[in-house]
Amino acid sequence: MTDAANAEHTWFKRILLPGLALKAFVIGGGYATGRELAEFFLPSGPRGGLMAIGLATVIMSLLSVITFVIARRLQTFDYRNFFREIVGPGWILFELAYLLLVVLILAVYGAAAGAIAGAVFGAPEWVGTVALMFGIAGVVAFGNRAVERLFRDVSYLLYGVYALFIVFALYSFGHLIAPSFAAHPETAGWAMGGLTYASYNTVGAVIILPVLRHLVSDRDAVISGVLAGPLTMLPALMFFIPMVAFYPAIKDAQLPSDVLLQRMGLPWFHLLFQAMIFSALLESGTSAVHAINERIDIAWESRGRAPLSHRARLTIGLVLLALCMFAAGRFGLVALIANGYRALAYIFLAVFVLPLLTIGVWKIFRNERAPEHALET
Repeated sequence: MTDAANAEHTWFKRILLPGLALKAFVIGGGYATGRELAEFFLPSGPRGGLMAIGLATVIMSLLSVITFVIARRLQTFDYRNFFREIVGPGWILFELAYLLLVVLILAVYGAAAGAIAGAVFGAPEWVGTVALMFGIAGVVAFGNRAVERLFRDVSYLLYGVYALFIVFALYSFGHLIAPSFAAHPETAGWAMGGLTYASYNTVGAVIILPVLRHLVSDRDAVISGVLAGPLTMLPALMFFIPMVAFYPAIKDAQLPSDVLLQRMGLPWFHLLFQAMIFSALLESGTSAVHAINERIDIAWESRGRAPLSHRARLTIGLVLLALCMFAAGRFGLVALIANGYRALAYIFLAVFVLPLLTIGVWKIFRNERAPEHALET
């Protein structure tokens, strides 16, 4: 590699960044508050929940490896071109499903940011929603480099806060965790819980394609893909274990995080945790909007036009965010789509997982590839 290539495609960007980017997509709308953990993992009991988390981790790593290898070999770093290579004209089905998911998650992120503004500062909910909207738009306006820096910097905060979280939880009510595991040996439904959760969250492996341009070999793609599952699900595990202390009642809590934080009795940490959740919403929303910006940019350049300017990226981001965060909520689309959350999992099984495990794997074994270190140029 040249010195310039070494500087651009560092070990961090090649090996760790893809997993951190996948974590960024997954965490914000889901297990940052504990709600998704209660929905998909706790119904199988404490032990079954651990098994489901383990299965989801394995599935995420497997699908990430396949996705990353295909993307590097075919040099497709936006979801439109990726799926055109996999399923031809059928790529439009994935885009429709993805846009449906984006409407849901951005609307949920906006509502969550509003709730944080109200709970922490006593401000109107729209203040938190607007702050998140401009935060996301401000980052995506500056393209890949700004987005990658966000993934890196927020990851330090996120993993640090979760590490403190489990320490304080074990100190405050750790004595309740082991007895709860012992008293509830049930595991029924763990496989379906893990599969369902992974099915619609692993779509993030395609959403984060722009950061895969740093991969310079199949070895990079495989290692980063294997690490993507654990990097994504480690905070979920660190959250799930303390939740077991209050099983089964915590299954029905709207915000399981608040239940645990109140038991800790540390107001300063409660505030820090809310700041972490807002940061998680910021990076998750950024990954979703950035994927759309990149898809538009590549289609735009393919027609001989200049790359999207910072102003164009900002405008697209603001329009998309405003429609999703405000219009969707106002006209009831959020409730409509949220009621079909599990249906989205089955849709992505059909339009993402199945094509990836069949046509995608076939393309790998057919040895379609870009040359090693193709990204140095």
